[in-house]
Amino acid sequence: MTQRTITSDTQLVNLLSEEVSADSGLGQDVFQGLGKTPKKLSSRFFYDAKGSQLFQQIMKLPEYYLTKLEFSILKEQRKEILYAFGTQEPFQLVDLGAGDAYKTKLLLQELVAQKTDFTFVPVDISPEQLKELLEDLSLRFPSLPVTALAAEYFTGLQWLQKHSARKLILFLGSNLGNFNPDDAQEFLCQLRKLLQPQDRFLLGIDLRKDPEKIRQAYDDAAGVTAAFNLNLLHRINKELQANFEVDQFQHFAEYDPVGGTMRSYLVSKQAQEVYVGALDQTFSFEPWETIHTENSYKYSLRQIKEMALTCGLAIDDIFTDHSHCFANVLLRPV
Repeated sequence: MTQRTITSDTQLVNLLSEEVSADSGLGQDVFQGLGKTPKKLSSRFFYDAKGSQLFQQIMKLPEYYLTKLEFSILKEQRKEILYAFGTQEPFQLVDLGAGDAYKTKLLLQELVAQKTDFTFVPVDISPEQLKELLEDLSLRFPSLPVTALAAEYFTGLQWLQKHSARKLILFLGSNLGNFNPDDAQEFLCQLRKLLQPQDRFLLGIDLRKDPEKIRQAYDDAAGVTAAFNLNLLHRINKELQANFEVDQFQHFAEYDPVGGTMRSYLVSKQAQEVYVGALDQTFSFEPWETIHTENSYKYSLRQIKEMALTCGLAIDDIFTDHSHCFANVLLRPV
């Protein structure tokens, strides 16, 4: 574990193990995922430099409603959200998977304007992303105390246990939807174990809605999402010395309204073989064979309430956009 001080009120604490820091696991995922039937690759490898750039473009697309709707909730209802939590006593604002804290900065702006006594704790697996965030925050909010944690979610929360401060924990962006339902339930239950009675948890949820609206968000007319999905093959070519002919694959997305599951695939247009040099392994594809790359689960508020109660969490308040397509749910331990 290493720690680097940025300013007197700002620090970056690295809680990542050397194994996590040094090995992305891409080779292992390719070996296991392309060696099975049906083939599969993990969506966590979407975000190399090019993938992150493409996702920034996706968030600006007219079809991609998720970021816009959550941003509107936090912008228009931030006073109500913070009032529901209660900011009279000192606390920590903990942002799980902070990234560039694009939406969280709306809350930071409000809290700083109110001269609230709090510390911001962004948690992210990328130390480089956190360094960029710290530099940005030092310009935007020079007097804001920040403790950035380069860590897995629960490692970061466990480290914070030594501080008795009350916490408002954020899990925005419908990130819970990236877990399958069983793992999402387990995530909430593990989180509950780390909460004190005075803590609160603000959860961003993409709600069930018109199936076609959901599908188009993952298959835009401009083809940016397709490029984002296909970039996974470019990354494997670059980092694992593979010879994917990327133009011989196409993006395909489908939404299952019964299970609330948005699925994304890469589809081989022809019979082909791909050699991955770093693995010294060849993988064969039949015509129109798929590689499953992502699931994104959509929930109803009833489902979220039931999942929360199973883990000992209750809903304090619900904040939705005008169309009731997205919700930020404030949960408390019971």
